Amino acid sequence: MAKAAKATKKPTGKGAGKHTDKRAERRAGFHPLRRLRRWVIRVALGIAAFAVFLILLFSVVNPPITHTIWAEKQRLGDVDREWVPIEDIAPVMVRSVVAAEDANYCTHWGFDISAIRAAIEGGRKRGGSTLSQQVVKNVFLWQERSWLRKALETMLTPVVEAVWSKRRILEVYLNVAEVDEGVFGVEAGARKYFGRGPDELTSRQAALLAAVLPNPRGRSAANPSESLSKRAERIRDGAATIRADGRAACFED
Repeated sequence: MAKAAKATKKPTGKGAGKHTDKRAERRAGFHPLRRLRRWVIRVALGIAAFAVFLILLFSVVNPPITHTIWAEKQRLGDVDREWVPIEDIAPVMVRSVVAAEDANYCTHWGFDISAIRAAIEGGRKRGGSTLSQQVVKNVFLWQERSWLRKALETMLTPVVEAVWSKRRILEVYLNVAEVDEGVFGVEAGARKYFGRGPDELTSRQAALLAAVLPNPRGRSAANPSESLSKRAERIRDGAATIRADGRAACFED
């Protein structure tokens, strides 16, 4: 009996715990890379959860600022921007933006495959992004092009489409899009270019304002070039077309 008790006696002393831990780690197959992977997964899940929280929040609360607006405010000292509900924006302004940037807005779920294919085949740098993608970029991400930004944009866009209404996406876009250097949103743009509120814009003025969006710092709605005027006329026709054929139904009352 004494020998049996001696054989099963556990080691004691200062080194006993260390030996036990090492043996446990060996039995468990301890790997530093496994710990790192778990840490990375937890961080990624935390970021994803925070992004979903912001998407849910901004479905009912207006985004107070964006990275682009913040950066311009730091650079210029101040920016011109005032949030206005979509009900206080002329419907022709809303249709003009859709006609200019994303004519199939009501028929896609965040990505316009036909526009992406056309952009790739035509070798264009711009033309494949939908309004939903632009909202994600403007509100949640940054402007500089990178694979990381595009990957995040691709992941977040379907979530925004699932949570926000089409009308809400347009409302946010119309309030955060840059229309001139340091000028954001159609309210500030309407006042700067035409000296009137966004609810008073004519179809011509709305088309001109929509026409500057691809390059707001290099174009002027108040003093349009010949090419910008022609683009505005095409947008004006497009706005009338999507109203007539029902492609504006998802965001109009």
